[in-house]
Amino acid sequence: MDWAGWGLFGLVATAALTAALISAQLAGLTRLDFPLVLGTIFVEDPDRARVVGFFLHLAAGQGFALGYAATFALLHRAAWWIGGLLGLLHVGIALTVLLPLLPGVHPRMASQRAGLGRTAVLEPPGLLGLNYGVQTPTVAVAVHAVYGIVLGLLLRPG
Repeated sequence: MDWAGWGLFGLVATAALTAALISAQLAGLTRLDFPLVLGTIFVEDPDRARVVGFFLHLAAGQGFALGYAATFALLHRAAWWIGGLLGLLHVGIALTVLLPLLPGVHPRMASQRAGLGRTAVLEPPGLLGLNYGVQTPTVAVAVHAVYGIVLGLLLRPG
C-alpha cells in the first residue's frame, strides 16, 4: 500500500474537496458546511466549532483516504476513474445512510421527528441533505468525485 502517498495525498484530496465545497457555498449553491457540522458536535460556539471541525474534517479525510488507498492496493490498480467511482460510492453512503442518522447522535442538531431541542443550533439535513439547499446533493456528489479523482490520480496501487 502507498503509505507515504496516503499521508500526503489524503490531505491534498481533502483540501481539494474543501475548496470545492467552499466555492459552492460562496456561489450560493449549498449551505452545507462540513467543519461546522462536525465541530458543533463538540463545541457550541459556531466560530470555534468551525476551527475544531476543520481539523476533524482533515482527520476524517485521512481516514477515508486510507480506505481508498487500501482499495487501490487490493485492486492492484489506481486510476482517476476508479477514484471517481469510489467517490460516488462514498457520497452515496454519506447522503443515504450517514446524513439521515446524524440528527440522532448530534447534540446540537434538530431532528425532523423530535423537532427543535433546547440545544439545537443546526437544522437537520433532510433527505439527501436537501435542507441545506436544493443543489446540495449535486454539490456533494461533485466534491466527493473530485476527492476520489485526486486520490486516483496521485496514489500508487501498491
